[in-house]
Amino acid sequence: MHLLRTFAPALLAGALFCSSSSHAESRDLKLGMQTWTLRNLNFEQAMEFCAKHQIKYVQLIPNHLNPNGTKEEWQKKKEVIEKNGLIAYTFGVAGTSLNHDENKKLFECAKFFGMKLIVVEPGDFKIFDDLEQLAKEYDIRVAIHNHGISSMYGNPLVVRNVLKHRDSRIGVCLDAGWIASSRMNPAGVFRDYQGRVFDIHLKDKKVTGGEKGDSSRDTFLGEGDAKLSELIKMLQERKWDGVLAIETDNDLKDPTEHTEKAIEFFKNASASK
Repeated sequence: MHLLRTFAPALLAGALFCSSSSHAESRDLKLGMQTWTLRNLNFEQAMEFCAKHQIKYVQLIPNHLNPNGTKEEWQKKKEVIEKNGLIAYTFGVAGTSLNHDENKKLFECAKFFGMKLIVVEPGDFKIFDDLEQLAKEYDIRVAIHNHGISSMYGNPLVVRNVLKHRDSRIGVCLDAGWIASSRMNPAGVFRDYQGRVFDIHLKDKKVTGGEKGDSSRDTFLGEGDAKLSELIKMLQERKWDGVLAIETDNDLKDPTEHTEKAIEFFKNASASK
């Protein structure tokens, strides 16, 4: 009993630290930030914003990280990331081309920051030959991002056909909002990719039908048609180890409300049984 009283304060402090240390992980899922959501902030402001909201994992857009920059520029940004206690786990959507040297620079940048993933949306299917070669050389995975159904990778069947004969390091960045905009269920699409989803853009959209067809608009998470709670439950059941990166296509001058509501939704959805 005396030992229990002695160690009780330390145990309580440890429990409090674990429960409040970060929003980045909940029930073994990792929450991140796609900095497209923070595109009206400069790089330093965006990193400070993520740190303030205890979002540890960041996915950087070209506005915030230039893959064609110098190592000196990269080093300065790496120091800012580390100072804020963050992990830059990937960047994208990165531009790609048929030029091997240009694509190689993407992998050099990822390697410099310790990233094991690059998010892309190639404008030519032939580019995958080079990306696959580089993915093997650097042992860095490549994730194909999707937009709406009318875009090049909007139909999951097209993406699955690309993946069919590619190295296992070529996979998917599943944008849940854009999947929902096509009246598909992100959880079902995730399942059908059979383990090839490496990254998820945690986005929600409300779809409305009209005389000229469907239109969609971004909403707060859980208020659209993406059925994100169902997706999160599936990810937990399958012990998925990627990052769900908060993203919205809404042009937010102040991203605070969207971020805080996204964190709350993620916590509640992750905790529900």
